[in-house]
Amino acid sequence: MKRIYKIILLLVLTAGINSGQSKAGSTAAPFLNIAIGPRPVAMGGAFVATADDVTGLYWNPAGIARISSNSALFNRTTWIADINYNWAGATVNLGDMGSVGLSVHQLDYGKMEVTTLAEQNGTGEFYSANDLSIGLSYGYNLTDRFSIGGTVKYIKQTIWNSSASGMAVDVGVLFNSDIYGLRIGASITNFGGDLQIDGKDLLVQHDIDPNIFGNNDQILAKLRTDEWPLPLTFRVGIAMDLINSNDHRFTVGLDAAHPNDNDESLNIGAEYMLYNLFAVRAGYKSLFLDNAEEGLTLGFGINYDFAPGLGVFIDYAYQDFGVLDNTQHFSIGVRF
Repeated sequence: MKRIYKIILLLVLTAGINSGQSKAGSTAAPFLNIAIGPRPVAMGGAFVATADDVTGLYWNPAGIARISSNSALFNRTTWIADINYNWAGATVNLGDMGSVGLSVHQLDYGKMEVTTLAEQNGTGEFYSANDLSIGLSYGYNLTDRFSIGGTVKYIKQTIWNSSASGMAVDVGVLFNSDIYGLRIGASITNFGGDLQIDGKDLLVQHDIDPNIFGNNDQILAKLRTDEWPLPLTFRVGIAMDLINSNDHRFTVGLDAAHPNDNDESLNIGAEYMLYNLFAVRAGYKSLFLDNAEEGLTLGFGINYDFAPGLGVFIDYAYQDFGVLDNTQHFSIGVRF
């Protein structure tokens, strides 16, 4: 038990290194902060202490150690400004050796027309921008109640002919107590080096001394961009099954989030499951966060087992985004 408390304390202290004043919008790869999975989203993002399905690859990799079957899920999010966000993940249970998982994030901003000062209506060329992250995860049950997990991921952002890439890790712990099913979870996500964009779009023609007449005013030069940190986030949460019978399960959760690019906030959520077949969910995001546009979340899910160990689950979530309208989240998954 002392070892468990020491690990959780270490996570808290590590996150505290990045405390200080708010730095909203000051990190690279902000797409990594987009919540994954209609089920966690509908529960207000209060999921770090539950993380008992494939989306645990995003919320808390320690949770995948407690998934008894193999599973896969595809998630599609209609994000703000008509941006499509796709996520796919799969986990494989290795028995006493733990569980492994693979996840892929892909954000497509679509094609945009190239304009210049001389051709403000467009040059006829088009460019695109997209973000990508690929993660490999592992979770292991140290005891029948305590699990640990981690993810190593490759991150890349691309716009036209320039890009930035790097590596990051996620670390999580999950503790299941014997007190009415109380669970405690914590995670640190996107711990890695800074990203710096580079590419041929940064090549420019430059006159090193415009005060000298007759010199070469078209020397090839390259712009040097700043390095930006990744959106490091520390989450700690609790969850409990207030009702847990063969026909009914009612789960509540509370998460506290401490990001390095914003202020601290709380997420709350709940899920009611009927006959292990139909679920309704609700939550609220970003409590106590000033000027937050996120808020109410709602959703439902359908779970159907064709045979023991073989089933399909479909989920939907709606998230209010204030002046930015709302986002819609859809997913379909299988257990095998």
